[in-house]
Amino acid sequence: MRILLWHVHGSWMTAFVQGGHDYLVPVLPDRGPDGLGRARTWDWPSSVTELPPAALRDQDIDAVVLQRPHELELAANWLGRRPGYELPAVYLEHNTPDAAPCTQRHLLADRRDIPLVHVSHFNELFWDNGRAPTTVIEHGIVDPGVRYTGELGRAAVVVNEPARRGRIVGADLVRRFLPVAPVDVFGMQARAFADPLTRAAGLPPDRLVGYDQIDTQDRMHTELARRRVYLHLTRWTSLGLTLIEAMQLAMPVLTVASTEAVVAVPPAAGAISTDVRQLVHRLRELLAEPEQARACGLAARAAALQRYGLKRFLTDWDVLLDGLIR
Repeated sequence: MRILLWHVHGSWMTAFVQGGHDYLVPVLPDRGPDGLGRARTWDWPSSVTELPPAALRDQDIDAVVLQRPHELELAANWLGRRPGYELPAVYLEHNTPDAAPCTQRHLLADRRDIPLVHVSHFNELFWDNGRAPTTVIEHGIVDPGVRYTGELGRAAVVVNEPARRGRIVGADLVRRFLPVAPVDVFGMQARAFADPLTRAAGLPPDRLVGYDQIDTQDRMHTELARRRVYLHLTRWTSLGLTLIEAMQLAMPVLTVASTEAVVAVPPAAGAISTDVRQLVHRLRELLAEPEQARACGLAARAAALQRYGLKRFLTDWDVLLDGLIR
């Protein structure tokens, strides 16, 4: 099968393109959001081909996976065929509702020709999907392997643009952990968040450190696994793939009990709670007990492998796509 989709979410895409299909990704000269082409920091197989929009119209494409509202129009213009009407298509919804939980109506709520795929049952539950046919295909990731050393008595957080996104991603909660342990924040514009907060609070420069760029996903995994504990502090989000990655790295995880995280993270993996004081207390314990931290990490890995394994993920997608083009 030849599948067209845009490079939108690198970690999700890395898992998806491990399947047994040919994958076409648009590329533009500036490699902007609508034409990123092949990944440069993730490891993708040779079955992923990048093509400019002008070359797509002549391609024999079996299905398109849409991920953003404007891709409906992009696909129609670039392919000369309308998704759903003239070309089999699915719409993959990565996100929780961003305007009105429970009542926000999905873009495809009035259409029955394009199946709507959610990445978590929480998302499917909270969106108003209308009469759109819906299904849930939970995340799966390429197993990064057991890399946890916990050699650094520090906590790790991965979040993009924490200063701009603020309370949604739990950026305000980071300072609650600083009296117990130094925290390293990884992600786009992490330094723009960490540096001003460090100065304003009069903290030592190594107490809160932001890392904007890690050159490859592989190196990111290695660096995360050197930290003693992974913090997942987001209040309102789809299930973060970095949380699953940290668990499969065998890191202990301390998790705010919100959205899909409540079914993804067992208490034995570290702690999961809406009481941040409990998470802070648990961090103190895991810093003092490295072997206990290691045991929690192994429990986290076992849970993540069982629920978010790559084979199950790819099989679920194959079943959906096969049914779509028959």
